[in-house]
Amino acid sequence: MTSRRSQTAAVLLTVEAAAERLSTSPRFIRRLIAERRIEFVKVGRHVRISESALHDFIDAGRYQIRYPGPDGRMRTGRRLTGGRATPTGRSS
Repeated sequence: MTSRRSQTAAVLLTVEAAAERLSTSPRFIRRLIAERRIEFVKVGRHVRISESALHDFIDAGRYQIRYPGPDGRMRTGRRLTGGRATPTGRSS
């Protein structure tokens, strides 16, 4: 049960603060809550979102970039270096 307590001890954000962190509107955050797409906590009649829930939501929406390798198979891990896109591990 200590893990549950450590989660509740985390910083809880208001809907407005969570929207500001994501650079979105409070309405978008409320829609995520209504659709149960983001974890939230009810404190009485108030709704709060933990920072970890916000990070989890961001990670769930993260996509890896895929590109064709020299052998024609799709690869991941592309990054931008020096203004050119190069595969990870190789320098330009």
